[in-house]
Amino acid sequence: MTEDRGFPSNSKLDTTVPHSARVWNYWLGGKDHFAVDRAVGDEVIAHIPDIPIGAKSERAFLKRVVRFLVEDADIRQFLDVGTGLPSADNTHEVAQSLDPRCRVVYIDNDPLVMAHACALLTSAPGGSCDYVEADLRQPDTILAAARQTLDFSQPIGLMLLGVVNHLMDDDVAYGSVAQLVQAMPTGSYLVLTHSTAEIHGEPMLRVMRETTERGGTPIRARTKMELERFFDGLDLLEPGVVTCSRWRPDPESDEPEVYLFGGIGRIG
Repeated sequence: MTEDRGFPSNSKLDTTVPHSARVWNYWLGGKDHFAVDRAVGDEVIAHIPDIPIGAKSERAFLKRVVRFLVEDADIRQFLDVGTGLPSADNTHEVAQSLDPRCRVVYIDNDPLVMAHACALLTSAPGGSCDYVEADLRQPDTILAAARQTLDFSQPIGLMLLGVVNHLMDDDVAYGSVAQLVQAMPTGSYLVLTHSTAEIHGEPMLRVMRETTERGGTPIRARTKMELERFFDGLDLLEPGVVTCSRWRPDPESDEPEVYLFGGIGRIG
């Protein structure tokens, strides 16, 4: 494998420290990662062998949620914060496969991710995709940019998948999410996934500490009760906050419980 395969040639890449989006891409079976990312990914797998299963389970969760929002909730626009490196079945691909008119705004704070998004995430005719470099801790910036593409008089699917767990401070995490939720029109939905240690216990906490110490993006676990707090004031849909593999699984699914909890709540 060529080390820089798939990366924009003008990107300033630091290949000496692990990158959370590239490690995640490695677990998903993608090609956009370096030796340092694979080394960290393999170390985590040594402690928690089902880590790649969890990554793929979250992507399957995304597909089920977006299908629900388009087909059952009549959502046609999405604000996806914490995009990560493009892979198969991105939000706009799933949504626009159901209705090509869907509009999606992708947000990430990493220039590398944004370079990939602009190059690879192409809208279907009749819909639209936009890409904004911003941080979840900057909800005002995110909302101002999203209003350039999304109609805030109509419901929006607010997607926060695997991003809130990078906000270490609770006040910042809850405050940032609440500000985004409060700006959403009535009938919108919050979709959130987050790492937890309730499935694997201390091994999960240990790999999080070690990854952070190696220079990776800081990450933390939260409990189910802590995650339910993000949905305060919302109509939390059944089955509530559960491991991603157990949120309305496809009938043929036999996935085990994974280390990512997910939930979806109706706003207003």
